[in-house]
Amino acid sequence: MIEPVVDLRWLREHQDRVVTADVRWYLDGRSGLEAYEKGHLPGAVFIDLDRWLARHGSPADGRHPLPDPEVFAAGMAAAGIGDGDTVIGYDDAGGVIAARLVWMLRVTGHDAALLDGGLSAYEGELVTGPTGRTPAVFTPRPWPADRLADIDAVTGGNAVVLDARDTARFRGEVEPVDPRPGHIPGARSLPCRENLDESGRFLPVAQLRERFAAVGAGNGGDVVSYCGSGVTACHNLLAMEHAGLGAGRLYPGSWSQYSATDRPAATGD
Repeated sequence: MIEPVVDLRWLREHQDRVVTADVRWYLDGRSGLEAYEKGHLPGAVFIDLDRWLARHGSPADGRHPLPDPEVFAAGMAAAGIGDGDTVIGYDDAGGVIAARLVWMLRVTGHDAALLDGGLSAYEGELVTGPTGRTPAVFTPRPWPADRLADIDAVTGGNAVVLDARDTARFRGEVEPVDPRPGHIPGARSLPCRENLDESGRFLPVAQLRERFAAVGAGNGGDVVSYCGSGVTACHNLLAMEHAGLGAGRLYPGSWSQYSATDRPAATGD
């Protein structure tokens, strides 16, 4: 399988053998599609996170539960992504949103990677309007149980539980969207955006390993990643793979599910 992160040079060398996917999405309600249509990488298709990478949220399931495999497959097929295609995902946030698509593809056995640096790394002229590709055949595959964790696994298990949200949300100082502030008791803060340098590219592998080791996730044990709704948590999982630390598990419900229960919440560091 392809490495989880590729750079612009790799993309240029393989441009005619991959499908580039724009996965822009904004927590503040701005339109990712509108941003895509104003300028995207040549040949890139747009993947709507809310439509194809999640099903309708609820307090019981969280804001971005995984979609039914058939829905995911329909979205990929409609975008022109087939069973045998290699997909390179990007956004304008260092990959923290596009990571959801890449993770979903990889855990179901498809070749997919993040473009290191995303849109800001691209040096050529952007293209406006939509990119049309011929619909493809994409076979639904079930989400692998060994790559997922439920609410009980993050409270009663022995896994190292990582919180990918910004530090202020982890501490409970702010909470813009979910029912209550704080974090899952026992979780360790590992903000996914701090996997990146000032230019939005991944830190060197040695530094990533140090980051994970500092929170107890560098020893090959069971690791579960969560965030607000199971999207940016995927960035930590891909960063782990990129650093050679193995594959962790995703808690899809994340804080949006947990905070809607009466289970205890922790605040502070």
